Amino acid sequence: MSEEQLNHDPRDEGREEENMGAGDSAPMGSNPNSSAGSANSAPSADSAESAESGATPGATPADDDISHLEEQLSDVDAGQDPNDPAVLREELKKQGDELARARADYYNLTQTHNNFVRRSKSDVAAARGMGHGEVIEALMPVLDDIEAARNAGALEDGPFAAIANKLENTLETRFGFERFGASGDEFDPNIHEAVMATPSADVDVETVHQVVQTGYKNGDKVLRAAKVIVANPE
Repeated sequence: MSEEQLNHDPRDEGREEENMGAGDSAPMGSNPNSSAGSANSAPSADSAESAESGATPGATPADDDISHLEEQLSDVDAGQDPNDPAVLREELKKQGDELARARADYYNLTQTHNNFVRRSKSDVAAARGMGHGEVIEALMPVLDDIEAARNAGALEDGPFAAIANKLENTLETRFGFERFGASGDEFDPNIHEAVMATPSADVDVETVHQVVQTGYKNGDKVLRAAKVIVANPE
């Protein structure tokens, strides 16, 4: 046996085989970091989505908002000079027309309001007069009895006479009550109702000869016509 065979270690053969296998797996002149560089050079998923959507790579939401604003401003007609007298006159005319329409609307609204106020006042006055007339009509039988007692001389004095006078005064001052119809009055078909007529040489025109039933008014409104006997001239 030679000296080389005596000094040979089997473990050295295993290490040489491992080194040869590692050398064969890597191509000649390759860089161990080449795989990492290839991975970094590949486009990311976000970049691909940006390219598909048409957005500029690396653009922020603020940039997108500005781009939309620029598109809107591009539609505005910037060809007119705001200081051009023609443009100013046109704008002044437009504002004048709007002011005239506003004044017309205000005038119509004012007239409508004034008409409503006038109608309301008229309606209130009519309703008040109607209510006063209804009160007097409800008290007509009482007023007839008071007049009959006064004509009979039963209301010359006493507590009942004071109550009757107070009632009639209250109706006159607060409700416009008025009693009408007396002998010697000129006959008026608007307020008198003739129940009988008699010729008379003492009159020149139709005259109330006798009052059968007194009439009542509420202001200018006749609530009940006076029933009378008329004397006609001969």
